[in-house]
Amino acid sequence: MTKPRGNRNIACDATNSDLRSLVHFCAETGQIWLHEHRMLLVHANAQGGMRKELIDTLGMERARGLLIRMGFASGMHDAEVFSRRDQGATDYEAFMTGTQLHTLEGIVKVTTLKLEADRAAGRYYGEFLWENSWEGQWHRHQYGTHSEPVCWSQIGYACGYTTALMGRPILYKEIECVGKGDNSCRIVGKPIEEWEDSADYLRIFNQESIADQLIDLQTQVVQLRSAINEKEKLPADIVGNSPAFRVAYGLLKQAANSQITVLLLGETGVGKEVFARSLHEMGARRNESFIAINCAAIPHDLVESELFGVEKGAFTGALNTRPGRFERAHGGTLFLDEIGDLPLSAQVKLLRVLQEGEIERLGGQKVRKVDVRLVAATNVDLKQLVKEGKFRSDLYYRLNAFQINIPPLREREEDIPLLAHGFVEKYSAIHGKKLTGFTDKAMRAILAYPWPGNIRELMNMVERGVILAPSGSRIELEQMFSGSADGLGLEFGLDSSGSLGIDRPASGNDLRDEVLNGTMTLDQAEAALIEAAVKKANGNLSAAARLLGLTRPQLAYRLGRLHDDGSDAGGEK
Repeated sequence: MTKPRGNRNIACDATNSDLRSLVHFCAETGQIWLHEHRMLLVHANAQGGMRKELIDTLGMERARGLLIRMGFASGMHDAEVFSRRDQGATDYEAFMTGTQLHTLEGIVKVTTLKLEADRAAGRYYGEFLWENSWEGQWHRHQYGTHSEPVCWSQIGYACGYTTALMGRPILYKEIECVGKGDNSCRIVGKPIEEWEDSADYLRIFNQESIADQLIDLQTQVVQLRSAINEKEKLPADIVGNSPAFRVAYGLLKQAANSQITVLLLGETGVGKEVFARSLHEMGARRNESFIAINCAAIPHDLVESELFGVEKGAFTGALNTRPGRFERAHGGTLFLDEIGDLPLSAQVKLLRVLQEGEIERLGGQKVRKVDVRLVAATNVDLKQLVKEGKFRSDLYYRLNAFQINIPPLREREEDIPLLAHGFVEKYSAIHGKKLTGFTDKAMRAILAYPWPGNIRELMNMVERGVILAPSGSRIELEQMFSGSADGLGLEFGLDSSGSLGIDRPASGNDLRDEVLNGTMTLDQAEAALIEAAVKKANGNLSAAARLLGLTRPQLAYRLGRLHDDGSDAGGEK
């Protein structure tokens, strides 16, 4: 039903206040945020100039379709912001938030004339008055009075926002428009099938633009190049395009067609086993076995039997004859991870295998020939282990025939988004979800975080985000970093809760330093503490006072003093 006007004004005021609290300006990073979505503050005349150039370049009809689709995407994003935050809101509040967001973003002042919405039943009718329409005014200024409505991106926004909330296509039309000489703009929205000319509008929403055609042509060129240079294609499990990654992968390809022993160096989690498997798949042994063993995961007294096999009765508990990893990898590739943890006794036998291509099972007398390509990996400095007498120098020089350093993730910044989105696709399929990626703030944190656990840590964090994010949404900061958000700090423009906190220090030490260095006054520090306490207490002054070790009158006095001084502590008196 239509909401009464008196209640409507109260709801609008509350919504306006709540929405304004979602807007954050970060002067240190030059970014503006609406919740977790990055926004831009642009000059209206520059936007108008771009709109004019689109019309002059593409033609009125094609530009109209492009601007409607751009507005539609913007409305869908704003609906996502609301849906993620206010899941318990009424239907009326949900749709009113869209009008307030449109106003807050400086596009047009929206007044609700009639609103009937029932999401459960799928019924919708909305009629709104638009005043000070940016788009209509600029169109009339640049092209004069038009014969048809011209607030194209605004109509697209209304359609996108309402469609997202209703879960069914809602189409708005401008009944009046300042661009065609009316005093203001008036729009009416209802389900698309209730409009007689809905087919014409569907064509606009689905129209193929010049940009789409260019992208299509570009895709065809890429496909042709891929067909011509198929050898340059990366394996499915390897993702990267950064210079550091390309150097490492280039060395891997050079080693693939030889039988040289390869030593992979890199921190934990950089993907050493993935590199080893790719080396095997690219080489002549691809049709034979790839056997991997982690030397650090096997007790020292069992390493030899695992590597070289054991004969029945060789030691207590050896009830059966069992071939070792070398025999199982015969004709293929053996990957020894964490080679630095191999005990000295096993190192001696490993050296003999590399030199002679022969093994003897533990407790056996028979010499067995093995044909194995060895790939070793370590995250420690083998040279240092040699100096300490923990690793044989002759084995080190034998293993170090072809060394490949795999860079840590922090040195592959441009690869991080590729990897993260790849993991979203992988784990969305595994967990049966449809996700649209990351929020802007989450991606910013992903790029800023040092990733000490490298790709393995990123993979696990993304899977966590996929599990926690509702289907159809984007992964938010807290869904990935809930256990690590405190480590993000103000150096990334985020506080411990994942909010933009340019006025709040990251720790007590930082607060002390800012006061002592003169970058913050004592009054400003007090204001920041009071603001934080009031916010943490959800506006309850008694609870905030207890957090600060004050009485309620003492806190009220300080709040009053701050307001008198022109400071804003963020609470109520």
